[in-house]
Amino acid sequence: MKTKWTLDSSQSDVLLEMRRSRTAYMSGSTNKFDGYVNIEDNEIEDASVEFSLDINNKNESFQSIDAYLQLQDFFEEDEHPIISFKSTSFQKVNQNINFFKGDLTIKDITRVVELDAEFLGENIYNGEKKVAFEIKGNIKREDFGLDFNSFNHSSGAALGKDIKLIANLEFSI
Repeated sequence: MKTKWTLDSSQSDVLLEMRRSRTAYMSGSTNKFDGYVNIEDNEIEDASVEFSLDINNKNESFQSIDAYLQLQDFFEEDEHPIISFKSTSFQKVNQNINFFKGDLTIKDITRVVELDAEFLGENIYNGEKKVAFEIKGNIKREDFGLDFNSFNHSSGAALGKDIKLIANLEFSI
């Protein structure tokens, strides 16, 4: 029997990370997550994920980190506050290897990216069935105009060429 699960925004989050300890954590309480996964006989048959992250709208507990990271300079958040991803296809290779292909937009530049999707499992919490995925991928920051001279922004230490995107997504019935 095929079952459609819906993405639970309150239990989902995204981490953007790059070398030199620059990190942006965006949780579901302040950002928009949408999507579904279809599971048939405990096997993933189809999935779709979409999220929009407002860089200006982060939890207060991360404000001191944000000042240190100078994300405003890096992402030019005043002009381009939204980072978004919308999957265009889902490919299941086997039970543990899955891929999302989709459109990632940073600084109003959209590129097709491929992200690994790991099915973490199924559980019941407070009487509600849940499934969880971790989606990860490396994004070339040059592809999105994030190529400023890093020596001016990190005390002389170079930043990595890639940004790691890690999304922890929880779906429920």
